[in-house]
Amino acid sequence: MAKPDNRADNEVHLQQHIDHTIANLREAEDYLDEHAEELAPDEIQRIKAKNKRRKESIRNFIAEKKDEAQE
Repeated sequence: MAKPDNRADNEVHLQQHIDHTIANLREAEDYLDEHAEELAPDEIQRIKAKNKRRKESIRNFIAEKKDEAQE
């Protein structure tokens, strides 16, 4: 038997994802600020690319949270 579709706490879960992703983004930025001179250029690019994806995820989570609030 399938579970009922319970979306009551979607906004809460989305906010947790937003908070977690922002924390990871800031941690990576702090890491780059503190250790950039010690890192290889390809490692710096990898971290920057990942942070770019994190920013996109945050935008998408926020948009999805707004959609959930309207439903």
